[in-house]
Amino acid sequence: MDPSTLPMAQEIDFSLWALFARATFTVKLVMLLLMVASFWGWAIIIQKHITFRLTRRNSETFDEQFWSGEPLDELFDKVGAEPSSASERIFSAGMIEWRRSHREDGGLIAGAQARIDRSMDVAIAKEADSLNRGLGFLATTGSTAPFVGLFGTVWGIKNAFEEIAIAQNTNLAVVAPGISEALVATALGLLAAIPAVIFYNKLSADSDRIIGGYESFADEFATILSRQLDS
Repeated sequence: MDPSTLPMAQEIDFSLWALFARATFTVKLVMLLLMVASFWGWAIIIQKHITFRLTRRNSETFDEQFWSGEPLDELFDKVGAEPSSASERIFSAGMIEWRRSHREDGGLIAGAQARIDRSMDVAIAKEADSLNRGLGFLATTGSTAPFVGLFGTVWGIKNAFEEIAIAQNTNLAVVAPGISEALVATALGLLAAIPAVIFYNKLSADSDRIIGGYESFADEFATILSRQLDS
């Protein structure tokens, strides 16, 4: 090794900001894209955790009210025309169709049970869409961020070799900065992808459990209304 190489390498700033500042425009663009994706992914993760926790709490509160023995009509009047939680909206969808299925003479319009089931299914689908909104971004980030980072690394290494050819020097002081800048892109890609994959799987499972709870409630509610229809 050239004795002058080590002092020259020690003088080079290898901080993240310095590596970013020395990178080419393409590598900088890749780094910025990955940082934005990572930040946006964490924002979705935090927001979904808060939303899911609040949703579970509201569902537990409404389940206690629903199974308290209070008449369904009174509970529906208490919920009002603008339900505040997902469980209340599913319940209201069924009750609204239940009331619409009654004729003025008190009789029921044919096909009431099927319409009630469809109304609650539509309400559940809307809630499922709301719960899953944003998870697609996590899935996309988890699957593409490593490749975007790898592209930045390949491009950075290409430029590093070009600088080596121009300088006609392969000592550490010439090679290290370009390689380090290139590898930062891969690191950022993994930094964005790993949390996205982990939390996408967790949040998807949480969403499925919540939606399953909605479907179970709708089935139980439909069974109660079916008994009243049969009687």
